[in-house]
Amino acid sequence: MTARPVIVIGGGTNGLACAHRLASAGRSVTVIEAAPVAGGGAATAEFAPGHRVPALAHLLTALDPRVSAGMALARHGLSLSAPLPTTALAADGAHRTIAGAAASGPDAAAWAALHGRLMAYAGALAPFRAMTPPRLTRPKGGEALTLARLGLNLRRLGRAEFREFLRLILINVADVAEDELGDDLVRGALAFDATLGSWLGPRSPNSLILYLNRLSTGGQAFWPRGGMGAVAAAMAKSCEAAGVSIRTGARAVRITVAGDRAAGVTLDSGETLEAGLVVSAISPRTTFRSLVGPAPLDAGFYRQTRHIRARGAAAKLHLALTGTPDFRGADPAHRLLIAPSVTAVETAFNPVKYGEVPDRPVMEIVLPSAQEPGHAPEGCHTLSAILQYAPHDPPDREAARALMLKNALAVLEDHAPGIGALIAHAELLMPWGIEDRFGLSGGNWHNGELAVEQMLFLRPLPEAAQYATPLPGLWLAGAGSHPGGGISGAAGWNAAERILKVGA
Repeated sequence: MTARPVIVIGGGTNGLACAHRLASAGRSVTVIEAAPVAGGGAATAEFAPGHRVPALAHLLTALDPRVSAGMALARHGLSLSAPLPTTALAADGAHRTIAGAAASGPDAAAWAALHGRLMAYAGALAPFRAMTPPRLTRPKGGEALTLARLGLNLRRLGRAEFREFLRLILINVADVAEDELGDDLVRGALAFDATLGSWLGPRSPNSLILYLNRLSTGGQAFWPRGGMGAVAAAMAKSCEAAGVSIRTGARAVRITVAGDRAAGVTLDSGETLEAGLVVSAISPRTTFRSLVGPAPLDAGFYRQTRHIRARGAAAKLHLALTGTPDFRGADPAHRLLIAPSVTAVETAFNPVKYGEVPDRPVMEIVLPSAQEPGHAPEGCHTLSAILQYAPHDPPDREAARALMLKNALAVLEDHAPGIGALIAHAELLMPWGIEDRFGLSGGNWHNGELAVEQMLFLRPLPEAAQYATPLPGLWLAGAGSHPGGGISGAAGWNAAERILKVGA
């Protein structure tokens, strides 16, 4: 039987990873991407004359090794820095530097012990990022084996550590930080990293499991040489070498259905492309509610798609600077955090729950021009910051954006005195701006909140957790599916493997 031609909707890292894997297996694959270039959140943009920044994601923390090796990304031009240390900034200059299990300051030994334990737990979970989640009910033979492997991996930790793992996954990261550590800066860094990109505060139940998920990819941050756009460029080159056709500037407006099966995609130009298989690497909610619609779907399932939670809680700040900012002696080539304590992180989250702006945003900062001199004119710099937290849908969006910018700049001024006088241009993308620019539901970069009730066999919904959907011929392959987002390509690769395994 001739393999069906495939259309992949969405040319982000997951869409490209899926397309490459399918093309390498002999499938005819076309990727359609609404933006002018493929890559999704892995993009470099000029936001002021001569000033270039990572447009959304600004560090590489989760690239799946199967994707990197399978797509031969190094051969196609991708080169990474050494892992970047994290500097937890103090307003008085008494910073802490964290690099893996090493931390400066009085908590060095306590951090090393805690980090080692958490890495062991994360390592037991890591193999499941590359697996299709088992069904929630009546798992078949192979799915039962997946569950058995999970249990075996955890039991290998030892009885005491297994009990401790079960305790920790149910509690919040604030309790762990305050029980195990004494240094507020190290505690704050842990709380920030556990909740980055989520709709949770450090005192929210189950917030520690998100940190284990983060550590399961290695727990390190890298700068791609050439900027984040270099990741997308290498993936696109690899896809084209494998025979994938990539069409940019082509927005899908409808998934066509024939004979109760997905049969193609209609573009905003009016053109309809036929396919034997449609793979959506964009938001599941957008896929079902905008591109498919209720008619071909079971009414109960269609109702459930409305409840896929996708509240973005982060904003993206870009600054063009006329000089070099001084974060009180911190190395500008490090990953910089402003999260001075667990309480500071929780306090930043509280108003966001009610559509309000935090007085003191916490943030992750990268100076792209410290990594790549070509990202700014000579003598100038660029700053990229993820502000965690930002209101998702405030009553007055423009007022909220203006206040968020004002408050963020005040926090930066406290940690880098004089930075305000260096600002030539500022750009702030709130969650709705991220949604508009990158097509991410709610501005959530996982295209669906990463939370216990939306993970594994519940992601995005039980009926679509194995990448196939209730509509025959339609598959999911984006960050809204297991194991989530983060510029990894894992969900796309997993989906392709599943498609090939079942012979779809």
